[in-house]
Amino acid sequence: MKVTVVGGGIAGLTCALSLHAAGFQPWVCEAARKVEAVGVGINLLPHAVRELSELGLDGELASVALPPHRLSYRDRTGETVWEEPLGRAAGYHWPQYSVHRGRLQMLLLAAVRERLGPGSVRTGLLFQRFEQTAGGVRAHFLDRSSGLPAVDDADVLVGADGIDSAVRAQLFPHESPPKGNGVLMWRGVAYHPQVLDGRSIVVAGGTPGAKFVAYPIEDPATGDALVNWVLEVRHGLSAPPPDGPGRRVTAAEAHAGLSSWKLPWIDLTTLAERSSAVFEYPMADRDPLPRWSFGRVTLLGDAAHPMYPMGMNGGSQSIVDTRVLAWCLAREDDPVAALRRYDRMRRPAVNALVLANRNLGPEEIIARAEEHGGPLPTGQAGQITTRYKRLAGATAAQVNTRRSWTVRAIAADREGLQG
Repeated sequence: MKVTVVGGGIAGLTCALSLHAAGFQPWVCEAARKVEAVGVGINLLPHAVRELSELGLDGELASVALPPHRLSYRDRTGETVWEEPLGRAAGYHWPQYSVHRGRLQMLLLAAVRERLGPGSVRTGLLFQRFEQTAGGVRAHFLDRSSGLPAVDDADVLVGADGIDSAVRAQLFPHESPPKGNGVLMWRGVAYHPQVLDGRSIVVAGGTPGAKFVAYPIEDPATGDALVNWVLEVRHGLSAPPPDGPGRRVTAAEAHAGLSSWKLPWIDLTTLAERSSAVFEYPMADRDPLPRWSFGRVTLLGDAAHPMYPMGMNGGSQSIVDTRVLAWCLAREDDPVAALRRYDRMRRPAVNALVLANRNLGPEEIIARAEEHGGPLPTGQAGQITTRYKRLAGATAAQVNTRRSWTVRAIAADREGLQG
């Protein structure tokens, strides 16, 4: 079975690896003329690390990422509101990882080209439209290098082309633009002395638009750690989100924004001075969809379920999407039935997560603590975080005991495991 994957980001590349591991013939088309190691930090939760490990990437991932040991919620003054262990320290069989998004993408790109061949990822192909027949799907592209049209025929088309997905736009031509909540995220990386124990993800503040986040994504043997940081600022709830990310925040703006915070465990002046580039991203999502799959075409990752960055779940859920999709295609003789099954298995749960993130997800803990005037009782905070993890399918018990999505086990239990 041949599968065309639109989008060469983390979701699209992992999709290609998952499909290849399941015995299919995927290829990836990417609109950018070159895939580059750009971006800032990202967290991969244990349920995503499990999937990448089962794809044989555990060694490579460990070489470029750091395993944080705890999540520390702090108030505006830097005092502890709630802490919990992460990854193996929390009883998972797999670690959690913090990593530079560009390095993760390059790792995945190298794996795709090694396993599928150097021509498995084609850049400079701008997706324009698709059309379906009874036996396949034809995708139309514009080759940005030649300016000429290009056509590809496949058995299945997967839209993994992000929040502004062109595949999604054809499926839902009257959908509204992404929805913003009035918050802009200023994101940067800088070399800085270790924060707290050097293995903590710190989220300080309260409600969206009044938060500061910091965590290490590289820890050289000597010298300072590379710290990913995020400062949330408001631009007014009535204003629409800017036209995508990309505005470069000036050094003066970054310094002024960070200087309004007084956190005793980090030198924010140094952080601002050492950040060579700070970029502005709108906090935005889209309304959950009533379906992702239409015949031989489906969506995954941010094309299917863009969500506010609460709970560090967006990228991790995208990786799980790819594994479930490959599993469904391997279990069904009919690709149309397989995509319906994938939709049924993934969409309701992830849609619920999108809505939960609009309601702050686990960061409800610091928002309520701010209203309360101090830390919540341990029982209340624990209930909030446990409820969210269960919704995401990400408690230690859920991740450790769930059966594998690896396709090689399917022949033995084809009749037993139902989606």
